[in-house]
Amino acid sequence: MIGRIPVLDVSPRVGCGGHPAKSVVDEPFQVSATVFREGHDAIGANVVLRDPRGRSGPWTPMRELAPGTDRWGAEVVATAPGRWTYTVEAWSDPVATWRHTAGIKIPAGIDTALVLEEGALLLERAAEGVPKRSGRAAVLAAAAQLRDPELPPAVRLGRALSDELLRVLTRYPLRELVSASRPAALQVDRPRALYGSWYEFFPRSEGAVVDPEGVRPPQSGTLRSAALRLPAVAAMGFDVVYLPPIHPIGRAYRKGPNNSLEAGPDDVGSPWAIGSPEGGHDAVHPDLGTLEDFDAFVARARELELEVALDFALQCSPDHPWVGKHPEWFTARADGSIAYAENPPKKYQDIYPVNFDNDFDGLVAETLRLLRHWMDHGVRIFRVDNPHTKPVVFWEKVLGEIARTDPDVLFLAEAFTRPAMMHTLGKIGFHQSYTYFTWRNGKQELTEYLTELSGEAAAWMRPNFFTNTPDILHAYLQHGGRPAFAIRAILAATLAPSFGVYAGYELCENAAVHPGSEEYLDSEKYQLRPRDWNRSDSLAPLLTTLNKLRREHPSLQLLRNLRFHHTDNDQILAYSKSSGPDTVLTVVNLDPHHAHEATVSLDVTALDTSAVDAAAQVADDSFDVHDQLTGAQYRWGRHNYVRLDPHQQPAHIFSVRRAAQ
Repeated sequence: MIGRIPVLDVSPRVGCGGHPAKSVVDEPFQVSATVFREGHDAIGANVVLRDPRGRSGPWTPMRELAPGTDRWGAEVVATAPGRWTYTVEAWSDPVATWRHTAGIKIPAGIDTALVLEEGALLLERAAEGVPKRSGRAAVLAAAAQLRDPELPPAVRLGRALSDELLRVLTRYPLRELVSASRPAALQVDRPRALYGSWYEFFPRSEGAVVDPEGVRPPQSGTLRSAALRLPAVAAMGFDVVYLPPIHPIGRAYRKGPNNSLEAGPDDVGSPWAIGSPEGGHDAVHPDLGTLEDFDAFVARARELELEVALDFALQCSPDHPWVGKHPEWFTARADGSIAYAENPPKKYQDIYPVNFDNDFDGLVAETLRLLRHWMDHGVRIFRVDNPHTKPVVFWEKVLGEIARTDPDVLFLAEAFTRPAMMHTLGKIGFHQSYTYFTWRNGKQELTEYLTELSGEAAAWMRPNFFTNTPDILHAYLQHGGRPAFAIRAILAATLAPSFGVYAGYELCENAAVHPGSEEYLDSEKYQLRPRDWNRSDSLAPLLTTLNKLRREHPSLQLLRNLRFHHTDNDQILAYSKSSGPDTVLTVVNLDPHHAHEATVSLDVTALDTSAVDAAAQVADDSFDVHDQLTGAQYRWGRHNYVRLDPHQQPAHIFSVRRAAQ
């Protein structure tokens, strides 16, 4: 039922309250609600945040977001992981009502004695809720002054209407007719669920030896040789190293180079064709080493402050042990054969998808066993391959059970699929999603999509902006040259708190298997790909700088604080992020081929007022901006000229400070 003071449309509320909203430790997020009452009496509202043990701290006052809208909001912060709740309380504010009435009646000489006495009584009641050290004496003094017959009415009223008293009573208001919304759930995760820099590489290519003449068979790298790559990854400032599947690979229908249907005896096959007589999802490919070698890899990563994310692909090669032991886990065709994976016209004869309708409980139990097996070996992050091809209810069950016992374990959804499925996967437990960033390259589509992701959708879906993947080499990168790689890295690193690159990005690998395809030529999915990491034209220095800036600037570690600014050129994108005194303003040329000029018009109200004071503008309405890419410093105002050449400097990344008066 509606309370005495209606509290409606509380946000965020995910799935009509059926799923918790999401946050991470120390991440500010806004709670809002529609609050109103009959008549003209003043009202107030606040948010009560309760921790997983049901304890509430000081409640957070709300304010009307825009006059006359009845929409109230406040930013709150959860300080520990776990399942929290939040409630909006609305109440009648008799002191504010009296202050308004007294401010009109006393100057007009209407009911003077009565109004002053009513105010004194209210302030005495209000003082009971004010701690002694927080202004109780000031409230009582104001009440006493209202009753002082020696003073003129206007003077008697003065202290009761003072800013000092208003500050005290804003913090400790006299609340009547308190009405509360239903509690809403809030899942608070560790910070890595929101913020991190990911680097993906294939261990088998690190330390691999390939004879260019093809005389000798290729020699795969191992987990031990791959561990030698970790210091370079850490030196670039990455937080997470992500490994594609490391399990045995099937022989049946093994794919050859460039996804060819005929594999030679020395072709290594796709790591996603999981399973052979050597084992399945809980085994390490013999060419890579042993479980002990994997443990050593994880330990070395931990020494370098890197987390290891492991691919979890719930599918099998025809040689997987499950095919013989659990034929009910697959789909039988009319001719008795097992159905392989298809995405017409693509065929994946080397992969059998799983059928969840014959033994749902058995597959849940086996999936939990596999995840916990790798969790026992130090994996606390899983990148889940194609989760959208499995039932949502399956993931809800599996992820819910893992969260119950190990809430620090995180899951990234590799779901390039329809919006409804992508959003639902976020709502039922996936901590991050790849999203559609790869295909958003223009100013309007970037602005619209990022406004969506940083707005309401941020309550259930966190983006991870991978610039490229082994499956996706966008045409923008194929044809934009080195500037395109720099531009997309800058966008990914400054727009989203989590972003990632697939190895070879820093070398600007841009050859597609054929025109119109997003597949790499000589794709690492099907063959070994040793690289020369010491090339002089590497983008590694830029990636290092971007990751350094992301660590130094708290504003870049958040999502909901993204704001866009107007530019008069469709090839120039400008946006800012603020967190406390830290404000970062990024201006990017989206055209990798040509230089562009624009006027950037700053929305000063979108910049944090602790960095740029919008209410008390400095004399010349200017701000000091320091380019974090070049070291240059400028004095900017509301309207600013820029020229960005993608071959020399594709972007400004400014730290913003109010100019000295």
